[in-house]
Amino acid sequence: MPVLDILFRDEQLIAINKPHGLLVHRSSIAADASEFALQILRDQIGQTVFPAHRLDRKTGGVLLFALDKDTEKAMQVQFMENCVAKTYLAIVRGHTPDDEEIDYPLRKENGTLQDALTRYKTLNRAELNVPLGNHPTSRYSLVEAKPQTGRMHQLRKHFAHIFHPIIGDRTHGCNKQNKLFKERWEMETMLLHASQLNFCHPVTNDAIIINAPLQPEFLRVMELMGWRT
Repeated sequence: MPVLDILFRDEQLIAINKPHGLLVHRSSIAADASEFALQILRDQIGQTVFPAHRLDRKTGGVLLFALDKDTEKAMQVQFMENCVAKTYLAIVRGHTPDDEEIDYPLRKENGTLQDALTRYKTLNRAELNVPLGNHPTSRYSLVEAKPQTGRMHQLRKHFAHIFHPIIGDRTHGCNKQNKLFKERWEMETMLLHASQLNFCHPVTNDAIIINAPLQPEFLRVMELMGWRT
């Protein structure tokens, strides 16, 4: 069983750097999984933990748990009311604008439309001498994204909407790019990383900032692109 990297811990809260591909908890839609962040962390610290929010299975980075039910409820309210500032890093197809606001409503499973807003800026761009389709080269961008709302798969859907899908996103991404990365570089990780959470501690009222370092697969692609970490 893997040992999880603990980023922050006090009497009420604990945060880990969740590996890409690890489910937060048991789910009927992922019957193939045998390991879950909640159980691994519980066994690692010998204490019950309660998820304060969710990350997609394929997304890595800061994942916050509460150590008691009251703190869990308080943090879930902060997440629901968008009082938690979330920062992500992603590697996407194509060269993105320097900065942009994606204001595009997203549909829930029941068909209801919800407002959704993402702000992002481009940190780096690359052009690899790798032909793909009708293009003689392949272009990529490293972006820092800050979702202003908390919709399901928001970043994945928003970047697909502006035709700069996240590499490795099988549901909303580009099949040709995903196939290229798998065949040429043996890389199937979705290149989306929750790099920072910024919030007010529900008990002490302190300003808390938790940062998660990039994980090996993401770093490998950064190196491939010629980007310094």
